[in-house]
Amino acid sequence: MMVVMQARLLAVTGFLVASIAGLAVSTYLYVWPGAAPAPHWLADPKMEPLVVPAYPLTIRSVEMRRGDTLAQALTRGGLPARAATALATQFGKNGADLRRIRAGATIEITWNARNEPTTVRYEASPWLSFAARPLDGGWRVGRAETLPELRVEVVKGVVQRSLFDAVERTGESARLVLALVEIFSSDFDFTADTRAGDRFRLLVEKRYAGEAFVDYGRILVAQYASGGKTLTGVGFEPKSSHFAHYDLAGQSLRKSFLKSPLEFTRITSGFTYARPHPILGGVRPHLAIDYGAPVGTPVRAVADGVVVHAGWNGGNGIQVHIRHRSGYETQYNHLSRVASDVRPGTRVRQKQIIGNVGATGLATGPHLDYRVAHNGTFVNPLSEKFIPGEPIPAAARADFNHQARELVTRLETAAPY
Repeated sequence: MMVVMQARLLAVTGFLVASIAGLAVSTYLYVWPGAAPAPHWLADPKMEPLVVPAYPLTIRSVEMRRGDTLAQALTRGGLPARAATALATQFGKNGADLRRIRAGATIEITWNARNEPTTVRYEASPWLSFAARPLDGGWRVGRAETLPELRVEVVKGVVQRSLFDAVERTGESARLVLALVEIFSSDFDFTADTRAGDRFRLLVEKRYAGEAFVDYGRILVAQYASGGKTLTGVGFEPKSSHFAHYDLAGQSLRKSFLKSPLEFTRITSGFTYARPHPILGGVRPHLAIDYGAPVGTPVRAVADGVVVHAGWNGGNGIQVHIRHRSGYETQYNHLSRVASDVRPGTRVRQKQIIGNVGATGLATGPHLDYRVAHNGTFVNPLSEKFIPGEPIPAAARADFNHQARELVTRLETAAPY
């Protein structure tokens, strides 16, 4: 019995010694510095990028129409009427001209997934834009301004079919045609006297937004050559007046009478004392100039004056009769209608639209019968020497002569014929 107990004691003691020895070896291998290689750590797991769901945005564009108010356009873009009015008011407080809304200007409204407006952008002009964001039940508005770049460029061309065609072939627009005609309209009848081979050249201001052409500024100098004669118009601004065009002698090119009551058309019958009448027959005087033009073509007053008659007048059809200064009177016959603001006793301005071409009364087709009387006698409008405009003031004459020489020399150098 004693022997068995001694054997068990020895076995337990051996096991304890082996365990302590193993623990010592393990401690030596893993704890003692430099005694064993460092443990191998697993790499961090590769994380996939976190994907945040995108909420779609919708952008609606609205183009300003002629006669639009800003609030109307914003409402058309989807804003409630009250919000549109409030935002238009805020745009106005930040410099938007709410009385002069440019037709074609754009509004962009950005909407979130809950159909709420997040941004409203309004391009009032190529140089002025506004951006608005909702804030605390109202709108926070910012504005961005770009200064236009003004360049002076030369334009020249030769008339082949028409002045419009000639200008457009230079890459310019019809607006420049009208500005050119405006300068010489009192001395040259572009409706009757334009011929193939006529030449023109001019220096004109152009406004750019970056590299994009926006519109025209002033024509600084222009020349139109026709039939061996060259007309020259030099832009000048006397201290006591506004910018206008003058000939080389300093006389104003804006005469008291226009050469024609229509901007562009053709003469179908001239001033004569013996013309076969197309309706009544026989040979009768035709103391007028007939301009063939489509029904509805605007008719302009050729000078400031007072309306004597506006309405039906027998064979003349619908007529406007105007009395001017220095004994002149003009008649505009066979109209289709009279402008709503033209009535007997009202004053009209030069170039004001007084009616539209028609074929009323004794007329074989649409045309304007235009007559001029001086001291009660009909005269030929195409040959009459009307009252000249105001010349350059004597005090500004030296400055004008210097500027005219410089501009004409620059034009002739840049655009030789």
